[in-house]
Amino acid sequence: MNYSEAKSILDKHGQGHVLKFWDTLDAVQQAGLLSQIEALDFKTITAIQALLKAGGEPAAPSGAMKPAPVVSLQASGASVPRALGEAALRAGQVGVILVAGGQGTRLGYEGPKGTYRLAPITQASLFEIHSRKILALERQYQTSIPFYIMTSEGNDADTRKFFAENGSFGLNPERVKFFVQGTLPAFHQDGRMILESPGKLFAAPDGHGGILSALGRRGMLADMTARGLTTLYFFQVDNPLVDIADPVFLGVHLQRRADMAVKVCAKCSPDEGLGVTVVRDGRTSVVEYTELTPEQKNERLPDGELFFKFGSVAIHIFSLEFLIRELSAGLPLHQAHKKVPTCDDQGKTVKPDKPNAYKFEKFIFDALPDAKESLILEFAREDEFAPVKNADGNDSPATAGAAMMEKFARWLAACGVTVPRDSRGRLTVKIEIDPVYAHDAASLAARLPKGFQATGDVLLKG
Repeated sequence: MNYSEAKSILDKHGQGHVLKFWDTLDAVQQAGLLSQIEALDFKTITAIQALLKAGGEPAAPSGAMKPAPVVSLQASGASVPRALGEAALRAGQVGVILVAGGQGTRLGYEGPKGTYRLAPITQASLFEIHSRKILALERQYQTSIPFYIMTSEGNDADTRKFFAENGSFGLNPERVKFFVQGTLPAFHQDGRMILESPGKLFAAPDGHGGILSALGRRGMLADMTARGLTTLYFFQVDNPLVDIADPVFLGVHLQRRADMAVKVCAKCSPDEGLGVTVVRDGRTSVVEYTELTPEQKNERLPDGELFFKFGSVAIHIFSLEFLIRELSAGLPLHQAHKKVPTCDDQGKTVKPDKPNAYKFEKFIFDALPDAKESLILEFAREDEFAPVKNADGNDSPATAGAAMMEKFARWLAACGVTVPRDSRGRLTVKIEIDPVYAHDAASLAARLPKGFQATGDVLLKG
């Protein structure tokens, strides 16, 4: 793209101001700005302008909401679904998608969040924990599981380097595929894109829903098709407890012939930041917690249970056919009023002290209403959800590490091993079990030496 082509398309969309400082830029800056302009999705920009003109978020469905039906494996049994899931794994039909575009800023950590070291004894990183789970599945089912990792412009190079330096944690590098998440510019209220500096548009990640366009644009959907995949397991990097490609979850999804499946757990409080699964106007969907009224958050059943009890934790399964279909359909945009650094008329970057612009993003759970068949599956929080989001307090490395050790302790107890605890029931030893050594209580029982005792810290490596 050259200057004339850029000016033509920008003027057509009311964005001519983007080239306001062109003559003050050097050749490198001009090339960078042209590259940004060339990458813009003007179809989305037009939609954003219409949204801003209309006054904000798209109109929400007006129908009354009720909780979506939830499947409980404890009530229905799991032998048939497990067999279906295991067959899909053995046949090489399952791929894994990891959303890992975030930095460790909130943890006080510099670098991709996936490189954060968390394991109780070895200090294995989040990336290593997840990768070893996939390796364990490959070995157990004698299969290949492609691992698709969505990075961001800010952490892609560091993420690739981290995997390379660590030998992809035992995985075949040919099956570890990195692709970069898209970005969207921020906008003034009048629909003009924001210049952060004379030669640079402000851009922010387009949300986890941007994974659809990124999968298509970066060739990942084509790669999935070429590999013969039918089913994709999706999760986020900050949850070390996640049971990746759980064969029972896979099996229920396949048994239902679902387009999309969602795992949910009971919320720990009405205000917990989890979206809830609902049915409205005959369609199943996830309503973000920020979109619930205080009355809806606190509504309770006669027995005292929350009316909207179950929260989604961003663990999903998709059929590949559905992802391809959704890429064509597109997802709705959500806006947020934020503080965005802006270039003033003199070409100086100004950092505002209050919200001055609108950012937009997409959420992957907005695909759920389009599913012809969907599934909501309940799981136990203590088994599969302990996110690492904050430096301390709730959802911190301390709470996630403790949850990991308690999960390992439950496996040991199921094998008849007494785990040392104090008078208040707290663990007095550290426990860490490499996923390649064991990935559940049954696989641990098959490998644990006879007469094993936990008299001190326990580290079991595969």
